[in-house]
Amino acid sequence: MRMQILRHYQEVPAASRGAAVALGNFDGVHRGHQEIIAKAMRLAQELEVPPAVVTFEPHPRQVFKPDCEAFRLTPFRVKARLIEALGVEVLFALPFDRAFANLSAEDFVLQVLVQGLGLRYLVVGDNFRFGKGRQGDIALLTEMGRGNGFGVTSVPLITSKNDEAYSSTLVRHYLKNGNPTRAALLLGRYWEIEGKVEKGDQRGRTIGFPTANVSLGETLQPAYGVYAVRAAIENGGGTIEWRAGVANLGLRPTVAGTEPRLEVHLFDFADDIYGKHLRVALVDHLRPEQKFADLEALKAQIEVDSRRAMATLRLEEWHDKWPASSFIAHPPEG
Repeated sequence: MRMQILRHYQEVPAASRGAAVALGNFDGVHRGHQEIIAKAMRLAQELEVPPAVVTFEPHPRQVFKPDCEAFRLTPFRVKARLIEALGVEVLFALPFDRAFANLSAEDFVLQVLVQGLGLRYLVVGDNFRFGKGRQGDIALLTEMGRGNGFGVTSVPLITSKNDEAYSSTLVRHYLKNGNPTRAALLLGRYWEIEGKVEKGDQRGRTIGFPTANVSLGETLQPAYGVYAVRAAIENGGGTIEWRAGVANLGLRPTVAGTEPRLEVHLFDFADDIYGKHLRVALVDHLRPEQKFADLEALKAQIEVDSRRAMATLRLEEWHDKWPASSFIAHPPEG
């Protein structure tokens, strides 16, 4: 059964009311978020009610700081896919704007959670704050839950074996500093950039390394450089095909590029995929982006990068059985 996506809290279908709800922004859907959602799933099963997630679109930071640099780990399409992969039946993607932000904490509980969703149980992280001025907290939720017929559970901050908090902020830090492996340990999967394959200048074809070009859009801009990657090509009927490759992310200084772009060269692959949706998982950062004297020098370096990427990908565990999200169950920690 496909997950139902509702973009409002008014007039919710009867079948989606009374759910056990995980509430939060969930940008990244990292392992901490997964634990909050898993708790809501367990409670839903015990109470025999639908498991649901409530999140906000756009991310509140985009409303309060509209001119800030792109920061999202998971644009809505990606976040929805990851949440669905966890088994959630209903996703409430509530429109977030200034008027919504000005709801008091009490009004948010009464209007959205009680009257709108009619929720049965609520699960949040223990640092969750809500309502105008972030005045609402766990204590208020618990008190109002007792008076309005819903239970509340908070999930404490979860840390890795290295005592690192599973946090979106830390994931962003690792990606911006060229460490996708550490980011993957916190996410529970390799982080992906995705979008439609666009026509570029096709210069790669002239040097024997054709590339699929993907714009970064609203996605966080990780460290520029060359990466070993796995790329999923979305074919018709919801099927995907994972391919190994090497990618350059950045401005392409050798050819005087001006806009950041992800250029992906897939090994042993020559199909036309213009216009198709491509998901690119960053497995390892091989080197920073650099400018070369000419295209011949660039070609020689790409050959070196390709050999390094192949060697890296041979050592890394990968399962094509992860079509929904490229979740990795137990990445090596250390």
